[in-house]
Amino acid sequence: MARKLTPAERLASAEKDFLLEEIADQSSWDQFLVEQAAFHFGQRHDDFSCNDLRDVLPELGHGFLGAAINSLRTGGIIEHTGRTVPSTQANTHAHRIAVWRLTAKGRQIAARRAARAAEKRAA
Repeated sequence: MARKLTPAERLASAEKDFLLEEIADQSSWDQFLVEQAAFHFGQRHDDFSCNDLRDVLPELGHGFLGAAINSLRTGGIIEHTGRTVPSTQANTHAHRIAVWRLTAKGRQIAARRAARAAEKRAA
């Protein structure tokens, strides 16, 4: 059995390709962080694709991006805009990927979070 990489080693290895097994071995915490990053990105942009998120996530997060998007979609937090864009990943040969936006439910959650944060700052 191969030795598990430390977080520093994973982040330092820019050419590391995560295998499905390695992704499954990672904690749900990593996926949760990517979900939060995608939700946060959606709050600040009218729409977004995985291309946009890959540009701002560390490499470690790339393996969780599809699962995070699917989780947010099935939770009713984001929705497909009906548009697609070509993927910027070289190994995908520019296949089309979805463009997403926050749903009304997603915007309500964001508003509640902002209100709670404002209350904490005021206290």
